[in-house]
Amino acid sequence: MRAVRWIIAIVVIAGVCRLFPLFHVVTMKTATAEKMAATFNATQFAETFWTTKLLTSRDKTVKADMLLPAIQSDTAAAKKKFSRSVGLSEGYFYFVSGSGRVVAVSDDETSIAVTDGSTNAEVSLQTGLIFGNALRDGTGLLDANNYPNSQDFNDISAALNHIVETRVLPKLREQAKVGAKISFVGCAEVDDESTDLKPLKVIPIQTETQKN
Repeated sequence: MRAVRWIIAIVVIAGVCRLFPLFHVVTMKTATAEKMAATFNATQFAETFWTTKLLTSRDKTVKADMLLPAIQSDTAAAKKKFSRSVGLSEGYFYFVSGSGRVVAVSDDETSIAVTDGSTNAEVSLQTGLIFGNALRDGTGLLDANNYPNSQDFNDISAALNHIVETRVLPKLREQAKVGAKISFVGCAEVDDESTDLKPLKVIPIQTETQKN
């Protein structure tokens, strides 16, 4: 009888533990994601990403004086060679750098001629309110699969856009005088249906006035 009671007790305890486990095993990836979900701060992340990766990634850009003629010659071929796409997005991105002379300035953009001798706007640096995910997705430095949920990933976009609006654009507006020569690094988001990419609209990450 004692053996029977022990067996019954063991079965009962096993059943309780199955319903209410004392612990559970998770993969390292899941544990990391859960930890990030509990502690993720998009503003702090964007600040670190901005200073340690984004501002030091110019070597990953395509040069504007190479990209722009390629786009004008064959948009599809230029897209295939130089752009990047994210997920099922209908658009694609260029991470681009270059320099040129300012040919026009408005509240929302600074127009630059990149080709020597040109007086036409070939790149339009956006200086109005910044929307979208170009800064987050255009460089290829961030992977959505590394973040615990889509809201965190969207918050990164908003934080990066805010950095550009508060740090980059005020300086650019001050520098942007017709005739000034400006170097730039930035991201362009292009809709698949766009056929006219002249000028190419670029959200600036870095700008600097050059001596004439």
